[in-house]
Amino acid sequence: MNDVVACPAVLALELAPGETPSRLMLTREEAQELAGLVAEDLRNLLPGVETSRLAVAGALFDAVELLRPGFPVHATLDELARRIPRVTGEAAVVAFGSNQGQMPAQPLVPDPTYAGGPMRLLPWTLLADEALAEDLAARIETELVGRGEAGARTSDFLMRTLGVRFEHARYLSRNDVMAMTCVQYEHVNLAPLWTLLEAALLTPYKEESTLTLRGLPLRYGAGRVSAPPLAAWFAETAGHGDDDAAHQLAGILFELRQYSAVLNAHGIAFGFEGTAPTVGYAMEAVNDPNPTFGKPRLFAHQARGLGVVAVTVAQTQGSAEPRILAHGFPLAGDAMETMLQALHARYNADETITDLGTLFLAPGRRLAVPAASVH
Repeated sequence: MNDVVACPAVLALELAPGETPSRLMLTREEAQELAGLVAEDLRNLLPGVETSRLAVAGALFDAVELLRPGFPVHATLDELARRIPRVTGEAAVVAFGSNQGQMPAQPLVPDPTYAGGPMRLLPWTLLADEALAEDLAARIETELVGRGEAGARTSDFLMRTLGVRFEHARYLSRNDVMAMTCVQYEHVNLAPLWTLLEAALLTPYKEESTLTLRGLPLRYGAGRVSAPPLAAWFAETAGHGDDDAAHQLAGILFELRQYSAVLNAHGIAFGFEGTAPTVGYAMEAVNDPNPTFGKPRLFAHQARGLGVVAVTVAQTQGSAEPRILAHGFPLAGDAMETMLQALHARYNADETITDLGTLFLAPGRRLAVPAASVH
């Protein structure tokens, strides 16, 4: 018996301006009705598709939720569909919706964090034997992108059920979603990031490297993206003058915040090389504490328009130069408190934080604290 192969795709719902769905999940009954309508559309778009099995998830996702390593939403949909025996004489259509607000598996629950975009994606897949799946996959890629508009009955049902108006409702392959996401990232100057995302999605067993537009090297490998310890890398980077060094570092930190947010949304861990990944912030160790110096203290660096961009842990002893122990970089707005707790716990730092009011760099482009601030 030939292996059953999955052909993943989506129904992409482009919302009219100002429209927001009343909910992100369909009930089991609604999902089943929708699946019947989708099956009717696909029979017109892909003749012969009725010999395969259609599985539909009654939930609305953002692209970042579907494009995660292992494609967990589609993988879960495939697994659930395979568990249901196919009964001879019955329609080869299965659907999964909510029952009393609960979906049959957690990966099929959309995250409201990402619900504000103008496009919602409803996952579906075709299950077929290997030979048929190869033909279907090829036709899905060529036919849907050009003529994959959903039928009027399908669009009307979803608009009535969700209480919204659509600009378009179109069937797309998962590869189409990837291509669309790639273009979106290129438009916001995140093209280098797609190099890493594509590797994580399609070739997770390989390593991949890239440079951000500001020159920071990033590497994907072993399921995570890493950057060199930022302060050390910045101090060692040649070819830059010191006159605008603080401005340069602030720009790199702004870029790193963007990259970190996108990677987190796609379920990919980020951290500095040699450290464990942390969510929403990154830490860079510099020196071990000196037992003859004073209690470690925290110093906040600020950059215009960005707020606190770094927190330095430092010790002082008399007139000696402050001893820098570590730097913490908040990459998400809600991660500052968690980062501060981690710095306090690791270095037994004083509870107070000194606000430097600027992004302070010592000679040699070193992220530091001014000697006067520790007395």
